Amino acid sequence: MKLLINAFCAAFILVPMVSHAAESVTRAQVIKELEQLEAAGYNPGVAEDSYPENLQQAQAVLERQKYGRN
Repeated sequence: MKLLINAFCAAFILVPMVSHAAESVTRAQVIKELEQLEAAGYNPGVAEDSYPENLQQAQAVLERQKYGRN
């Protein structure tokens, strides 16, 4: 029984770590995405009360550009 519990705990810890490693992004990718968002109107330095809307608007602009819709 103790072996089963240990195996479950190990899987519980290792599965998220492995899946996260498979999806890792580089620093350059993050910087590029931030630059694209800022070019689309996102301003990370504005007041916190406009945070989600400001980011979502910039993401919507990028999506429209990606699919050729203005």
